[in-house]
Amino acid sequence: MKFLIGLLTLVVVIAGVCVFLSLPWQGLVVLLVLLGAWMLLTRRGQQAAQVTGIGVSTLGQRLGSSAVIVVGIAGVVGVLVAMLAMANGYSETLRRSGGNDTAIVMRGASASEVSSVLGHDATVVIEQAPGIAKDEAGKPISSPELVVAANLPMKGGDPEQDVGSVTVRGVSDMAWKLRTNAKIIAGRKFTPGLRELVVGKGAQRQYEGIDVDRELKLGNQTWKVVGIFESNDAMESELWGDADVVGSTYRPNGSNSRSSVFVRLTGADAFEPFKASLSSDPRLQVDVDTTANYFGKQSEGTTKMITVIGIVVGAIMAIGAVFGALNTMFAAVATRAREIATLRAIGFRGVPVVVAIMLETMLLALIGGALGGLVAWLIFNGYTASTMTAGTTGQLMFTFNVAPSVLWTGIKWALAIGFIGGLYPALRAARLPVTTALRES
Repeated sequence: MKFLIGLLTLVVVIAGVCVFLSLPWQGLVVLLVLLGAWMLLTRRGQQAAQVTGIGVSTLGQRLGSSAVIVVGIAGVVGVLVAMLAMANGYSETLRRSGGNDTAIVMRGASASEVSSVLGHDATVVIEQAPGIAKDEAGKPISSPELVVAANLPMKGGDPEQDVGSVTVRGVSDMAWKLRTNAKIIAGRKFTPGLRELVVGKGAQRQYEGIDVDRELKLGNQTWKVVGIFESNDAMESELWGDADVVGSTYRPNGSNSRSSVFVRLTGADAFEPFKASLSSDPRLQVDVDTTANYFGKQSEGTTKMITVIGIVVGAIMAIGAVFGALNTMFAAVATRAREIATLRAIGFRGVPVVVAIMLETMLLALIGGALGGLVAWLIFNGYTASTMTAGTTGQLMFTFNVAPSVLWTGIKWALAIGFIGGLYPALRAARLPVTTALRES
C-alpha cells in the first residue's frame, strides 16, 4: 500500500512539475500572489512565514551544504541555457532572413533552393505576376537567383584539410533593392559580367583569405573579392556574385537557369493573389511561399534537435541535482529535528513546516538558477558559431542569443528541481512524531 501511495505521489509530482514548466511568467506571478495572500491572511500561512524566517536565518550556519544545492542547480541551468541560446540564435538568424512582404518561388515539390531549378522562361513569367512591388523606374523588384556550393579553407586551420562549404549566390542588382538590410561596409558592389564577389561579414570571419582585393579560386576560376556586406541574417554567411557569371561557371549547359525567384510584394496582403496567379498559370509548376515561412521551416529541424539535446542533457544533470538537494535537505531536517519538534509541540501544524522547508529549498534553487543563467549569459550571449543548415549548400554563421525567454526557462527548471528536492524532506519533517524527533536529536 505504501508503495502505491509513493508511486501515486511521484506521478502527481511529475505531472505538477510538467505543468509548472509550461507556465508563462504571468502564471508564476499569480502563484506568488496567492502564496503571499495565504501567508498574510491565514494562521497557517503566518506560521509558515515564521518557520521560513527561522530556516533562512540559519542558512549561514549551513553554508557548505547549501552551496551543494546552489552549485548543482547552477550547473544544470547554465548548460540548459547555453543549449537553448544556441537554438534560439540559430532560428532567429534564419527568421530575420525573411518577412511576410517578400516571397520565394521555386520549382514544384522542391524542399529548398538547392533542389530547385527554374528555366529562364519561368523566371520571366514569375516577374510579370500581380502583387510585385516596383522600383522608382517601374521595374518589378524581383531577383532570380542561383545557389551553388564552393569549398574554402577555414580560418585558423590547415588549408589543405580544414575546408568548409560556403554558399555562393548568383544575384542581380535588384537583389539589393529586394534586401534593403544588406549594406556594403567595405569596398564596393560587384560589377555585372565580371568574376567579382561581395562577401558576407559572417563568411569573412569564418573562411581564410576573404578580404577586399583578395582573389579566390572558385569553380576552377579566379574571382576577386571587391566588397564586404552585412545584413544581420543568414545571407551574411554567403558569397554573392553576378548570376550570369556564376551560372556560366557552375552550370555551363544551363547558365540561364536559376534556383529560385525572390520578389518584394506591395504588402503582406498581396501574397495570396500573387500565389494564386502563379499556381493557376499552366506554364508553371512552382511552389510559392513567404520568405518568413520558408526560412522558418529551414530552421525547424536543427532547432528542434538542439533543443532536444539540451533538454536531455539538462534532465540528466537535473536528476543529479535533485539527489544532491534531497541529501542536503534530509541532512538539514535531521540537524533541525529538535527545532521542528519544538515548533510542532507548541502548536505549529504540519503544513507550515512543509511549506517552510519547500520555500527554503526553492530559495536556494532560485539563487542557483540565477547564478547559472548569469554565467551562461556572460559566456555565451553573442558567442559566434556555425553549422550546416538544412536545405542549403554551406555553413550558417549565427550568434548565441540568451533571450529573456531562455533565462525564464532556466529559472523554471531551477525552481522545479528545488521543488522536488525539498518535497520529500519536508514531508518527512511534517510526519515525524514529536517524541521521535526529540529522541533522535
